[in-house]
Amino acid sequence: MNYTTIQNIDSLSKWVKQALKIKKKPLKNKKLGKDKTLGMLFFNSSLRTRLSTQKAALNLGMNVMVMNFTNEGWTLEFEDGAVMNSGASEHIKEAAEVVSQYCDIIAVRAFAGLIDKEKDNAETVLSGFIKHATVPIINMESATAHPLQALADAITMAEYKTKHKPKVVLSWAPHPKALPQAVANSFLEMMQLQDADFILTHPEGYELNPDITKGVTVEYDQNKAFENADFIYAKNWSSYKDYGQVTNSDTSWTITAEKMKRTNNAKFMHCLPVRRNVIVTDEVLDSENSIVIEQANNRTFAAQLVLQKILETHLDPKKATKKSKK
Repeated sequence: MNYTTIQNIDSLSKWVKQALKIKKKPLKNKKLGKDKTLGMLFFNSSLRTRLSTQKAALNLGMNVMVMNFTNEGWTLEFEDGAVMNSGASEHIKEAAEVVSQYCDIIAVRAFAGLIDKEKDNAETVLSGFIKHATVPIINMESATAHPLQALADAITMAEYKTKHKPKVVLSWAPHPKALPQAVANSFLEMMQLQDADFILTHPEGYELNPDITKGVTVEYDQNKAFENADFIYAKNWSSYKDYGQVTNSDTSWTITAEKMKRTNNAKFMHCLPVRRNVIVTDEVLDSENSIVIEQANNRTFAAQLVLQKILETHLDPKKATKKSKK
């Protein structure tokens, strides 16, 4: 069992309920991961993802090894048939198999390069580990997806929603740097598994991958999108059409208290880190309706649920097969 996309979830509602049970008793399955090792490989920086996933593993009694390829590991080659006579020192074929001998589960974090759309969509790094590793793989954010964040978002909304079918808005907001589409993509995919009134709002020219947004309601008027919303999720992403480019820095898209007044006393969400008074004003971020800290807290229980499911499958495949058939 791998967890590399939100599509790996067979029933989102069941997973959310299981995660909330874990949250109440996080050390209940402390023995499940005994003598098992999680290897966490970072090709990009991290705060919440690293600490929450590591804590989740420790809650399950696992050993954890962390390696930062930004300054510790050999530069890896991912292309089949490559003549390695320049920068890369080691091929993914050997690296993935070697790490698999040291770890029972491998978690990988590798952002989009935002230069070559085809290369990013091919998920070069993540796909390399999936192909060549001999143990389960967890996606800690890849070029196009962040399924751990999306699961934590679903858990958070389940805790705070006040009606069965809430109105949820994912809003683009300005940012000085070009950011990937991964968080937005996985949030969209997660919302398509929810019973909710979902709206995506962004400036024209900032459309996401049409394969992911198919069937999603898009509103180019942010103020109109916010009307009577129950949740506002702010996130920046760079252009998908003009790939990786910042073609709009319109500050009128910043989330303000005035805009939040249009909502149904909506909860404000963001995956963090967030640039204050660029993405969202202090007044909104520091308000009682801001749930970004609890959202970050739920990253632990999202990761713990994923690890638990993989460990159960890894330890007793027959038991896991029976469960999946029910």
